[in-house]
This record gives sequence, C-alpha cells and structure tokens, in this order.
Amino acid sequence: MRSSVVSSIGLVCILFFGCGRAVEEKEAPQHAAAEVVPGSYEDWCGEHQVPESQCTRCNPDLIAAFRATGDWCAEHGLPESQCLACNPNLKIERPPQPEAR
Repeated sequence: MRSSVVSSIGLVCILFFGCGRAVEEKEAPQHAAAEVVPGSYEDWCGEHQVPESQCTRCNPDLIAAFRATGDWCAEHGLPESQCLACNPNLKIERPPQPEAR
C-alpha cells in the first residue's frame, strides 16, 4: 500500500512539475516586436501560432474588437476565426518570409 502511495505521489509530481531539464532546454516562445507591420512575416505569435497583432491570449485588449464584429467563440475564449476546436480544418499560416535582397 505504502509503495503505491509513494509511486502515485511521484507520478503526480512528475506530471505537475514536469522534467525541469526538458523545460529549461525548450526555446522560449517568440513574440513579435511592437513596431512590426500587421500581416507581415514578423507579425507572428510563436506561442499561439496566430498573427501577434490578432493574438487575444497575449493581448486581451483585442477581445472587445473581435466580439464587436461577431468573431468570438465564447465556448473556447478566442476568436472564432482562430478556433481550431470549432473549425478543425482551419489553416492559420504565417505569411512567407521576405526574400533577402
């Protein structure tokens, strides 16, 4: 009995805290700089895979504008135009990177 309790606690700790080394080695999500042009390659939220200028999870101030235009999924708390749960075939793609000159 004691052995299974200890194992269960260990499993919970691993699930809750994860492997610290793996977390440290992961690259931090990238966010666009404030001065980027909306709709450009640089306008990309690497964490949520949507344009940074439209990322309501990083910038909750944008929510009112999406709600005002009727583009809001209340069930999932993000714009309907970004809701992969409701629209599994939705493709949100980063604009192509400009060619070097």
